[in-house]
Amino acid sequence: MAIVLGKPEVDGLSEALGVLRGWQYDGAPMQLHPGDLGWFWRFGAEATAAAVRIWSRDGQILAIGLLDGPELLRLTIAPDAQRDEELAHQLVEDLTEPERGVLMKGKVYVEAPMGALVQDLLFEDGWNTDEPWTPLRRDLTEPVKDPGVRIKVIGPEQAHVRTGVQRASFDRSTFTDEHWHAMAAGTPYADARCLVAYDDQGNAVAAVTVWSAGPGKPGLLEPMGVHRNHRGHGYGKAITVAAAASLQELGSSSAIVCTPSSNAGAVATYKAAGFQPLPEIRDRRRDA
Repeated sequence: MAIVLGKPEVDGLSEALGVLRGWQYDGAPMQLHPGDLGWFWRFGAEATAAAVRIWSRDGQILAIGLLDGPELLRLTIAPDAQRDEELAHQLVEDLTEPERGVLMKGKVYVEAPMGALVQDLLFEDGWNTDEPWTPLRRDLTEPVKDPGVRIKVIGPEQAHVRTGVQRASFDRSTFTDEHWHAMAAGTPYADARCLVAYDDQGNAVAAVTVWSAGPGKPGLLEPMGVHRNHRGHGYGKAITVAAAASLQELGSSSAIVCTPSSNAGAVATYKAAGFQPLPEIRDRRRDA
C-alpha cells in the first residue's frame, strides 16, 4: 500500500492526538507530544487542524507533523517505523517539494526524532544541522517536594493572570486571554493545567502549562516563564517543581521539557528543579 499524506479535519484531531499519546513512553527520543498540539490550540481548532500533517499506510498512521509556522515542521514517527525506508523516502519527498503542501520554499527546518532514518536522508540530501537543544527529564516515581511558594491552578476567571505573566516572560509573546480560552477549550487541555506562582506580596511572578499524555506516560512542560520584573529569586525553579508535582498528580511517569542549549539560564533552572539533561538534539535545516 502506498503512503498517503493528509490533513485532518477538526474532528480528525482526536484520532491524531490518540495516536500521539500512544507513541509517548519513557526513554523515547524527544518528540512531538500531545501537549505541543495543545499549546498550538491557542490559535483555535481550525488553525490547529490546518497545521497538522499525517502520513499513513493502509489506514495506519505512521507519522504526524505540526507546522509550527510555515518554516518549521515538528515531526514524529511511530516507534516501529522510525527506520522504515519507504516512509523515510516519502517524507523526504514531501518535505522537499513545496507543492506537496508541507514546507514552503527557502530556509526551513525539520524537527524529527534523533535516530530516525529521515534524519539521515535529509542530511544526505544536503540539509544542514541546526543549533542544539537540550531535552531534560525528571522522574516522577518519587515524591516531589513542596515548591516553597504559593501556587495557584488557573481557571477561566484568572486567565488574564496567566496570559499577563506569559507576555511579561517572553518579549515577543502574543498570548492573549482569547488565546487562553481557545487553548482551554481544546481536547488536549482536559489533561493539562496552568499554574501561576505568587510572591509574598501577592504578585504573579511565574507561570507554566503542563500537559499529560495519560497515566504512566511522560508529561510535558510547555511553556514556562518567569516575569521579567521578578527574575533572580528562584521562581523559575519553584514553578518548575510545581509543574512536576502537578504532572505527578495527573499520573505522569516523568516530566519532560526542551530548551535551546544556548539558553544556559533555562537549562540551569530545570536542573535545579531536579531535571536531568539528556543528549542534545538538533533540527535539520535547509538553507535555500
